[in-house]
Amino acid sequence: MDRLKIERVGGFAGFGGPHLKSRGEVALSDLSPADQKTVEQLFADPKKVAPAHPGQADAFSYRITRGAQTIEVPEHAVPSTIRNSVKDVLE
Repeated sequence: MDRLKIERVGGFAGFGGPHLKSRGEVALSDLSPADQKTVEQLFADPKKVAPAHPGQADAFSYRITRGAQTIEVPEHAVPSTIRNSVKDVLE
């Protein structure tokens, strides 16, 4: 469970269409202690830690998987190290 799998979803009208996927991976051990703590808090209670911002219907969110557990949180709650691990790929 040391690896996080990340997928960026949403955005303006589902940015990129059905063939563009935005994915990445990062090892928990590569994150700073502060980012590790944020990740732990997000998995403990994502709605409490990362409430949605009203009026941002077209904002990106991030689907983060750790082992068998997956959460989806708004972009503003995701540490930059995790956001920066995501790359766009055509499938």
